[in-house]
Amino acid sequence: MKVEILGPGCKRCEQLYENTVIASSNCNTSLEIEIKKVSDINYFMKMGVFMTPGLVIDGEVVSTGKVLNADEIKKKILEKI
Repeated sequence: MKVEILGPGCKRCEQLYENTVIASSNCNTSLEIEIKKVSDINYFMKMGVFMTPGLVIDGEVVSTGKVLNADEIKKKILEKI
């Protein structure tokens, strides 16, 4: 599974990244989760993310403009399994 955090590197983006790392470690699944930060504005536009931070799971935008907590992210990850 590939999880991308879209953002220019602001504090909110960093917090979403940290929460995503926590969420992935709490999923208790054998699935390998790759977490990647993406700061390319052209990629944001291509994905339809105009408010950062954005959370993308396996190529699908699941959140924009919000800093989800670890439990919210875990739920979204598990929905994709």
